[in-house]
Amino acid sequence: MSQLYLLVINGKPQGPFSIEQLKAIGVKPGDFLKTAAMDDYKEAHEIAELRDFFGFNKQAPIPQYFGSFDQRLLASALDWFFVSGICIITAFIISLLVSDKEVRLSIAFSLLAIIPLVKLIYHIIMESSVKQATYGKQILRIKVCDMNGNRISFTRSIARNLAKIFSVAILFIGYLFSFFNKQQQCLHDMIAGTLVMKDRLF
Repeated sequence: MSQLYLLVINGKPQGPFSIEQLKAIGVKPGDFLKTAAMDDYKEAHEIAELRDFFGFNKQAPIPQYFGSFDQRLLASALDWFFVSGICIITAFIISLLVSDKEVRLSIAFSLLAIIPLVKLIYHIIMESSVKQATYGKQILRIKVCDMNGNRISFTRSIARNLAKIFSVAILFIGYLFSFFNKQQQCLHDMIAGTLVMKDRLF
């Protein structure tokens, strides 16, 4: 049994409609729909069942909605919390297995270098993954993409995250660039040719 869909018509959700009814209406790839099980509306070409039925091609999303400074800041805070928590817990467990106080102290101090390094690697891997986002960004429903809304490569993810050095070099001024351009790019986004895109909201 096919699912029932709400369809946005003239800016208002209508339905629900079956796939056969959607065919009669003449649904197009860019029309917005959702089922009761979906959290948010998606364009028809993004929904596998509708692609199969109507023969739509999945299109890359054109970036129109961008992650704001406060969303990015909160996502970063969450990621620092996640990465620091895992590193501290791991170091604590290791220190329990070591009796030498000097070794325990060196483990504690090593966290100052290990946490930023782990966070860098975490960002590079997660932002070039299928999810295109760290866990912090996923919670805030924002993700990293190229200028056309596509997933970035591992190499570009490395470049983007290393370019953050320039964004923080002078009192984090590179992050303030996001207030002065329509696509809300920080300096490291401009250097790497990336955007932070957010999901559509209705």
